[in-house]
Amino acid sequence: MTTWSDFVASDPRLASAVRSLLYQYGPGLGYLATVRADGGPRVHPVSPVITDGGLFCFVVDSPKRADLERDGRYALHSYPPEHSDDEAYLAGRVQPVTDQVRVSRIAEAVRAAAGVDWRLFEFTVEVAMVVQRPQCTASSGAAAPVSRRIWRG
Repeated sequence: MTTWSDFVASDPRLASAVRSLLYQYGPGLGYLATVRADGGPRVHPVSPVITDGGLFCFVVDSPKRADLERDGRYALHSYPPEHSDDEAYLAGRVQPVTDQVRVSRIAEAVRAAAGVDWRLFEFTVEVAMVVQRPQCTASSGAAAPVSRRIWRG
């Protein structure tokens, strides 16, 4: 299992590009895909958190959380930027964070609401990808090349 810190150490440029796309609107924003009990996909918007050397998400009591607790596989995709079709994608497995000191430190750092039935999950990184597509203009007439960087842990 590759932690976010391990991924950053292995490919800092790609990790920076992923982080930039997840945080392009201020707080972390992405679409989280989980695996339902029947094997189908479930997709929800989430606010991923990159801090304390890891990639985390606070998940309230929901079908999404049940999916993660039952089958820890996930895929996380960035929100689309307003002026391009750039995208970031991560996939791997989650682990619940059980160290209460760490949970408290991360909750305090991101001002997670107290008194809410949420659980903190850490995301490992098995695959990371960033695709960057230059903006097309009507005057150029030619399709610009797409930049695709992929990392596998």
